[in-house]
Amino acid sequence: MRILITGGAGFIGSNFVRHIADIHPDWEITVLDKLTYAGRLENLEGVRDGKGFQFVHGDIADPAAVSKAMAGCRYVVNFAAETHVDRSLYDAGSFIQTDVYGAFVLLEEARRTKDLELFVQISTDEVYGSVESGSSTETDPLMPRNPYSASKAGGDRLAYSYFATYKLPVIVTRASNNYGPYQFPEKVIPLFITHAIEDRPVPLYGDGLNVRDWLHVDDHCRAVSHLLDKGVPGETYNIGGGNEVKNIDLTKRILALVGKPESLIQPVADRPGHDRRYSLDCAKLRGLGWKPVESFDEGLRHTVDWYRSHDGWWRPLKEANPAFREHYERHYKKA
Repeated sequence: MRILITGGAGFIGSNFVRHIADIHPDWEITVLDKLTYAGRLENLEGVRDGKGFQFVHGDIADPAAVSKAMAGCRYVVNFAAETHVDRSLYDAGSFIQTDVYGAFVLLEEARRTKDLELFVQISTDEVYGSVESGSSTETDPLMPRNPYSASKAGGDRLAYSYFATYKLPVIVTRASNNYGPYQFPEKVIPLFITHAIEDRPVPLYGDGLNVRDWLHVDDHCRAVSHLLDKGVPGETYNIGGGNEVKNIDLTKRILALVGKPESLIQPVADRPGHDRRYSLDCAKLRGLGWKPVESFDEGLRHTVDWYRSHDGWWRPLKEANPAFREHYERHYKKA
């Protein structure tokens, strides 16, 4: 059994690679990753030397790289994406290129792969847009409000169209905000943890009352692997953690765990088109026997502990990686 995991050197992808290696030690794993600023081979330490592991350095928008990587695979899980909403405000084109056109290249190759059993397109709860009340179900309209979520909605619906039109066995998943180890420090939880460790101000958007549902990356990985076995082609599944938290409360919890004062909170101008709240109804996936097992209190504490003990992983990214510094200075100005 060989599985292709695209974006497997990134945050969620590398955690999923380790998860599959743990629960299916007899499976062969191919990782296709472009190794952009957020993808690192170091994220795969401990698994990339394993028997049957293959790494292909390439872009999902490159048909030749995709053809090489997908050869002989029974499963394809597409984690590869441009994912940071803030960056999409300045460079929407790269998001369309990867998240939509890249999905197209993968789906086209999947049509030619005779032994393919399942193609999983990883999407996001952000495709539903801001949810003022209640929770989004898989049949709700998609109302993305920023270039990132719009690009993910495009890839999401393109994948479904290949099921409807070509009978390609496709599943779409829509997950809430992930957190955990190996997340690039531009995202809010690792950014605030590492800033607090460094006694730097943490830049909080607007009034801090925006609400996100937090899903530990391990629970996300368990959900996707569960769907490899239990999912029904043509269906979409929400994957949520059930942990809706206001950004201001999240910030205060992080500072308390790091042991730093709330005076580090520095309000900054709100992001354009900043969705107020996301919330997922996950009854469909729970009906297949999955539920999150990581409590948010414990998960956040473990995440803080991981960044504390892995400063050799994140410090070079913040201090010497121009992709981090240039974006941070452009976006937050003097924050």
